[in-house]
Amino acid sequence: MKKNYSFFCVLSLVLMLAIPFQTAADDYVRGDVDEDGIVNISDVTTLIDYLLSNQWPEEQLQPENTDFTVGGVTFTMVYVEGGSFIMGATAEQGSDAESTEKPAHQVTLSSYAIGQTEVTQALWQAVMGYNPSDFQGKLTRPVEQVSWNDCQTFITKLNEMTGKRFRLPTEAEWEFAARGGNLSLGYKYSGSNNINEVAWYKSNSGNETKPVATKAPNELGLYDMSGNVCEWVQDWWGNYSSTAQTNPNGPESGSRRVIRGGSWFYESAPCRVSRRFGNAPEDCWHGRGLRLALSLESK
Repeated sequence: MKKNYSFFCVLSLVLMLAIPFQTAADDYVRGDVDEDGIVNISDVTTLIDYLLSNQWPEEQLQPENTDFTVGGVTFTMVYVEGGSFIMGATAEQGSDAESTEKPAHQVTLSSYAIGQTEVTQALWQAVMGYNPSDFQGKLTRPVEQVSWNDCQTFITKLNEMTGKRFRLPTEAEWEFAARGGNLSLGYKYSGSNNINEVAWYKSNSGNETKPVATKAPNELGLYDMSGNVCEWVQDWWGNYSSTAQTNPNGPESGSRRVIRGGSWFYESAPCRVSRRFGNAPEDCWHGRGLRLALSLESK
């Protein structure tokens, strides 16, 4: 897009070329932005963009976690850098791996953002005006007793309130994030091989949900992906293929939607990062909620 530069911008540019200034990298230069020994049109263009945006180019290319506030409730979306991983029954899943997690296959994903925690009762109530959860008393608990269809209604209203395009994560996005993305250390559960460090599940939950983010996070700083409540994702249920895939969205149709993650009700095996199952989109249960996703360009 062609930019219109004011007289003051041009004047400032001339001064910047003539006087040493400090870049984001703390290098002192005299107009030679790329430090190739000469001042050329590339240097000039970079400096003009810097004047207009007040951001050095490297700063513009480093997305950060983003907070959103709706109805007085703040939630955080965590940036997940795109990359490739092996999805499904990988070695650390051991004998707990089920046939529905096979064959393991390579998936490549673009960058996206995902909720730091499950959607809380507070956020659901701020958007929808009611709280459907069985386990109430603390609004910092994850919302539950919501169907996949309910989640779509919630997301539609949230997008109307924020002007964004929030959505459920795809199954592949969910698993990549649960594994720790490009920072993955190869754990069986999300963030640890010791489930008690990272998850509320049957052996430690007291048969109820807990406030989000009260166990340790995984490598990306995400909480509760192996416990508390399991989570609806976007995909229709389908069998895995051994073929490598890029940004998969699952089957085009079906009768069940995919659910990922463990819950307060499950033993340890179903809390693994590769575990998957499905239910009808109208089905509700007090051990099931959701986590938001956001395409990077919508961030």
